[in-house]
Amino acid sequence: MSLIKSISGIRGTIGGCKGDGLNPLDIVKFTAAYAAFIRKSTTKTSNTIVVGRDARLSGKMVNDVVVGTLTGMGFDVVNIGLATTPTTELAVVGENACGGIIITASHNPKQWNALKLLNERGEFLSDAEGKEVLAIAEAESFEFAEVDNLGHEFKNETYTRRHIESVLALKLVDVEAIKKANFTVAVDAVNSVGGIVIPQLLRALGVKNVIELNCEATGHFAHTPEPIPENLTGIADLLKTGCADVGFVVDPDVDRLAIVMENGEMFVEEYTLVSIADYVLTHTPGATVSNLSSSRALRDVTERHGCSYSASAVGEVNVVAKMKETGAVIGGEGNGGVIYPESHYGRDALVGVALFLSLLAHKGKKVSELKKEYPQYCIAKNKVELTPDINVDAILEAMKKKFANEKITDIDGVKIDFADYWVHLRKSNTEPIIRIYSEANTMEQADKIAEEIKAIILEVCRK
Repeated sequence: MSLIKSISGIRGTIGGCKGDGLNPLDIVKFTAAYAAFIRKSTTKTSNTIVVGRDARLSGKMVNDVVVGTLTGMGFDVVNIGLATTPTTELAVVGENACGGIIITASHNPKQWNALKLLNERGEFLSDAEGKEVLAIAEAESFEFAEVDNLGHEFKNETYTRRHIESVLALKLVDVEAIKKANFTVAVDAVNSVGGIVIPQLLRALGVKNVIELNCEATGHFAHTPEPIPENLTGIADLLKTGCADVGFVVDPDVDRLAIVMENGEMFVEEYTLVSIADYVLTHTPGATVSNLSSSRALRDVTERHGCSYSASAVGEVNVVAKMKETGAVIGGEGNGGVIYPESHYGRDALVGVALFLSLLAHKGKKVSELKKEYPQYCIAKNKVELTPDINVDAILEAMKKKFANEKITDIDGVKIDFADYWVHLRKSNTEPIIRIYSEANTMEQADKIAEEIKAIILEVCRK
């Protein structure tokens, strides 16, 4: 059993003893700590916290515990039911709430669940704020409400519709162009909440021909839920038959978007943000941001438009902070996470789908033809499983010393920029692993530098 407390929230496997997994006792502790933090930090007077969840098998159990704890802490809860992460973020603002909790473990397998914690702007807590919540939980310095001051639960299941309406209202979402293009679109929603939302969005955009794959929100994931190529063979095989113009794949909480081309090949999730940024910059020039582990292609496309690019530490909250600092018009992460401030400061696959289809309709090209317009990089994503005796700091220091003559960025792990390729090492916030991302002009070169880095890690571990 595992319990991981990080900037990404409280994430763990369901079951086990107290402190050894995400069980009801720990859910109460962390939810109460969050409520205590909100109580003393919010500027709102609404006394309301929004709760939404994905379709995981444990979702209802965790939801019931969270709602009960929040009302026990004296907060009113607006329970929006099955909802995407970006929908819940928008609902916090829509309800003028003090904060929100999203019950989802994102791309993790079915045995995992998590509490993702939002502030009153519907954005994730900062690192400092998250640490304060953890400190309150550790000290158990929270106090439950007396009987006359208990909160109440209110159910509001209108936010999926309201989210879709907000996407349709975006200036760069060209519904008429999408209708005229008469696309056939395939969707793989891994049997989570995306199976409810994405087909509804597509039909609202005027897509009459929607092929639904794994779109029953049962929580029985049809395949490993992370939307990466090795998990997407089903929809890839489907598109190889020539039945659709494009395929969209979302993770269980619908904040990441992967695209499959009409020939069944991967568009590559790094290029979700790159292509959408190209469309946005064509109409509204401005700065862009992605994290250190994302492709150089966004930088290249941004500079092609005569605009400036910046990199942030990994993590949505860090990307958002850098976007606000630079006034970016578009940003996100290379995992298919698109952040479009015109909508809100959160990764949003609904916004991604609508903007990508608008781009595709305007271009009048096949997706495979569109892909060729962008800088062609290959990124290899590797990892090293962590054991208790591995000293991550020592590994990172060894890397900095070995490659001291190259450009080093150490705001988040260690990124080494060579002339024609780069490699980024960092400890994951969500899994007990070191991630090794490397990018070059060919996959052979990207894999080669990754293997070299792995060999150095093993050498350091042997010492």
